[in-house]
Amino acid sequence: MSLKVENLEHNMVKLTIEVSAEEFEKAMQSAYLKNRNKINAPGFRKGRVPRQIIEKMYGPAIFYEDAANEIIPDAYEKETADCGLELVSQPKIDVEQIEKGKSFIFTAEVAVKPEVTLGEYKGLEVPKTEISVTDEDIDAEINKEREKNARMLDVDDRPVENGDIIKLDFDGSVDGVPFEGGKAENHELTVGSGSFIPGFEEQLVGAKIGEELDVNVTFPEDYHAKELAGKAAVFKCRVNEIRVKELPEMDDDLAQSVSEFDTLAEYREDVKKTLTERKENEAKQSREAAAIEKAVENASIDIPEAMIDNQVRQLADDFARRIQAQGLNMEQYLQFTGMTADKFLEQMRPEAKKRIQNTLTLEAIAKAEDIQVGDEEVEEEIKKMAEMYQMEADNVRSMLGEQGTKQIRDDLAIQKAVELLGNSAREV
Repeated sequence: MSLKVENLEHNMVKLTIEVSAEEFEKAMQSAYLKNRNKINAPGFRKGRVPRQIIEKMYGPAIFYEDAANEIIPDAYEKETADCGLELVSQPKIDVEQIEKGKSFIFTAEVAVKPEVTLGEYKGLEVPKTEISVTDEDIDAEINKEREKNARMLDVDDRPVENGDIIKLDFDGSVDGVPFEGGKAENHELTVGSGSFIPGFEEQLVGAKIGEELDVNVTFPEDYHAKELAGKAAVFKCRVNEIRVKELPEMDDDLAQSVSEFDTLAEYREDVKKTLTERKENEAKQSREAAAIEKAVENASIDIPEAMIDNQVRQLADDFARRIQAQGLNMEQYLQFTGMTADKFLEQMRPEAKKRIQNTLTLEAIAKAEDIQVGDEEVEEEIKKMAEMYQMEADNVRSMLGEQGTKQIRDDLAIQKAVELLGNSAREV
């Protein structure tokens, strides 16, 4: 095999890879063995037709596609492993020569990691963040605990009020015709939460348990189900149950039940300390993010579009995994949001480009500052991962391998670069 590298514009390269005629012949034979059971010829049992007969009947090109698909991945991996280029996108493959008895030649256009020309990155001016914790902040945090410890009480002596939690039967129709998803029994709804179509929940206020009523609404023009958008609908409803949430009093008893403190005053002081630390961390992250943004603005990077495409695919895959964990697939998500797959990917491009710019700039800063990450720091990170996944550190180390361990080292170096930018930044 041989490799020829041609530099293109915007950090793209064209790799021309030539595979010997002998290696291509092996791939052709493999393609024949893979497909011979699918081919019939007069006078031969199925699967017993000699390759020469098949090629005489259909031409050798019948095996070209499978032979190419077999040979390209291995040839590409072998030739690019030690070529000295850091490739950062999926290759665009084109076959240049494919003919029985000749060498097989294909090209791969692929992005290479761009060089970064750093501008000013130390002592950058960033907006100042004031840190303060008010009594209202403390009350809001304690109210979260009150919500967690609330009791649910049944109500049967009055009609529905705003804020009640009800169980509801409903059956919707448009022009007298039921529609998909418009019917449910004992659906739990917090009245006033805005979970339903605008105007729906307000009409339930005043309804009594067991009472049947018609709720008239109009679907929004931008409703995700296009066939319902802008349509007037009638929901036949029945309230089956009314409940209210009773919050515990904000007193010493609450402090004792949700914390290690005996009095509300002590508990409030601890909450204030926690909120202060949280806001200090948020301010630190905000300062670092602003400094990174300025450093990226001051740097010069020619990012190839193929590299952005690659990052977009990664972001899309991550998003798909997250919503799958919530019981939703991408097809359903696109249907609910009224987006096409292409529009969804296009919306991710700015974030993809920003992530690439940030990473490349921080890597360049780490290199310029000769930031080092010691073995003990890597080991500490591996131990944290082991604790998180409840595994032995040796098992985590084995799963990571050499490449995974290197990635941890690189990530820690980037984090040190982030801290350097944040610590040197000037708040104005």
